[in-house]
Formats: sequence, C-alpha cells, structure tokens
Amino acid sequence: MTGLHLFSSREKIVVVGAGMAATRFVEELTNRAPDRYDILVIGEEPRLAFNRVLLSSVLAGDLSVDDIELKPRHWWRAAGVSTLSGRKVVGIDAAARRVVLDNGDSVDYSKLLLATGSQAVRLPIEGAGLPGVHTFRDVQDVEALSRLEGRGARAIVIGGGLLGLEAAYGLARRGVDVTLAHVMDRLMERQLDAAAADILRRLVEEKGVRVLLNANTTRIAGSGRVEGIEFADGRTAPADAVIFAVGIRPNADLARQAGLNVGRGAIVDDGLETSEAGVFAIGECAEHRGVCYGLVEPAYEQGRALAMRLAGEEASYCGSVVSTNLKVSGVSVFSAGDYLGQGDARRIVCKDPRMGIYRKLVLRNDRLVGAILVGDTSGAADFLDLIRSGADISAMRDDLMFGAPVQKAA
Repeated sequence: MTGLHLFSSREKIVVVGAGMAATRFVEELTNRAPDRYDILVIGEEPRLAFNRVLLSSVLAGDLSVDDIELKPRHWWRAAGVSTLSGRKVVGIDAAARRVVLDNGDSVDYSKLLLATGSQAVRLPIEGAGLPGVHTFRDVQDVEALSRLEGRGARAIVIGGGLLGLEAAYGLARRGVDVTLAHVMDRLMERQLDAAAADILRRLVEEKGVRVLLNANTTRIAGSGRVEGIEFADGRTAPADAVIFAVGIRPNADLARQAGLNVGRGAIVDDGLETSEAGVFAIGECAEHRGVCYGLVEPAYEQGRALAMRLAGEEASYCGSVVSTNLKVSGVSVFSAGDYLGQGDARRIVCKDPRMGIYRKLVLRNDRLVGAILVGDTSGAADFLDLIRSGADISAMRDDLMFGAPVQKAA
C-alpha cells in the first residue's frame, strides 16, 4: 500500500470531509496557529467546499455553483493547507494513526478530525428507487432537478422542514408545478408553533407551492419511472419527479468501522474528542451529550472550539442554543430557544396574518428563553444574544417586541 507523504516536520492533522464544518475549523486553526500544523483536507466530492445552505438559491437560478464556493483554491494554498478532492477515506487504523483511501493509498496523521457530515434519508417505501426520485443534498442533486425546468414537469417534495421548503421554492422559481407533502399537521414543526406555521404556509402557497399537510406518503407509483405518489389516507397525486427532503442521517460508518463509540453519530466529549485519543469529530457526524445537530451554526461553534483547543487556548464545547435565522422559501423566519414556552413561561405575541407577520417572545423569570419571528425578523440577533446570555430583560421588556435596540447588560 502506498503512503502519501504530504507533510513537513510539523504536527500532521488530517481532516476527513471538506464541507462547511471542516472549512470553518481550518480557517479558525490557521488563523490561531498558522505555523503549528500541516493540514490535509480529504473530500469525497470532486469540488472544493461549498455553502450547502445556498443550494436552494442555485436551484432557483439566483446563484451559480461557483457563487457558493466557500473558499477559492488560492485561499487554501495561501493558508498552507493541502486538499485532496474526489477521494474517499474507507478505513482508519487508529493504532498506526493512518487512514486508508479508496484507491489503496494511505495517509499518516498525528491528529484526525472527522467532519463527514450526513446523508439525505430516503423513505423505505415502495417505488423509492424509481428513476425520477431524488434527494436534495448536493450539487449533483441540484443539477438533476434543474433539468425539470421548462418541461411542464410536476414535482412532489416530501418533507415540510427547512430542506423541503427550500427545494419546493427553488423548483417553483424554475416554473415547475410543485406540491409539498408533509406528514405533520404544520410546516417546520421543530422550529415553529401552530400559529407561525399557518402564516408560513399561506405565504409559501402565495409563492406558487401547493401544500398538503397530514400527508403520510406510503408508495411512489410508476412503471419504469415516477408517475405519482399515494398517501395513507387514500389521497393520490400525479408526479414526474419526487424529492425526498425528510431529514438527514449522520455519516458515522467510518467511525463505527474504526471501533469508535457511536450512537447516532460519533460520540464526542466537551473537547470534541472521540473515544479514541487524537481522533476528533465535529458537525453533523458528531454526537455531543446525546445530541446530533443538523444545523450549520453548531458545527461552526464546534469547529471554533476545537481550533482554539488545538491552538493551545482554553476552550470547551458545552452545547449550542439551536436557532434558525434565514429566508425559508423567500420568507424571513427566525426561531430560537424554547419557542413553545410551556409551563410557567410568559408568552408575548404580536401577529398580523394579513401582512404575513408573526412575532412571539417567551419569557421566564425576567429572562428571554425563546422567540419566533415570521415575516419581520428585526431584532433577531439581539434576541439570540439575550437567549444565550440569560441576561435580565426586565428593564427593556416593553421595547423588545418591536425590535428596538437592546441595551447590553453591563
């Protein structure tokens, strides 16, 4: 087996995965300790890291694939980082501190970071393997879906979370006849309450996406390729394409094969280290305190904490306050913390369904613990800071709802 000798005498870090988490980690580490490590980033995809959050904008035709590249090739060179694209790591020899590639080559390491991300889930139903069934996860998916443009195609997106809404909106922008089918009684049930989800549904429908709720898909019909789908309650819908957007599954097979402790993802401690010394994990493939985060911000926070630690700074990762702050199908949406506010929480709500605006703050013991904003997301950054800090907001309570500037606690 051939060994790849890509390093100098400095300590060697191999990063498996070339996505958003890996890129943020490398950026943080090279800024904090530019001369301490030699870094090799190995990516299975044939291109450099891109912003996966913006795939829907590429599908909609607003951006090109090149526009969503995270860092240009010259940035990696200037940072002194080696990259190996289009290669898959198929094995880890932790005892020898070596990874094995799909072409038989091997690479030695001093420290290893797993940032292998996740994969799109396909429902285990009849017809899931038919031609015309897609996922919405990478550039290849977007390229395949873009070919539906201008063909009078009918597409059904299964899944009413962030990913499904973005896929449906992108297809609608392409002129495709889109139906969004969701098994739950409201859209984005993990981020929104019923009132906010209802306003979002109406705004999404105004943008050309048909929404079906309580729609449990049981079968994809077709002879040779997709022709339609069937639901548990007997409803049916014709389709030329079906897109699964029902969730993601951590890519933890490599960690499992290496004998690391794995739950849903590779289990890490507050130092982002796995059960094997010198092997770390961040992002969607990592499980911390029983949680696998499927959002970008926690991955960035993990990458920053690990980079600080490896640069010799005091740092630990104690979990993330999950928040959503983006345009969902062209609608501004923010959600963070305990947005339901059950029990002894106080809920302050301002809504204007006609204007498509919903604002909800959740308070407990003069602390802001959760928030939902739909349509008007002014003040979102301040709300998130207050939720994370746990600061006393009694002196500013009257101004909070309307997004007035927050006076930072002394």
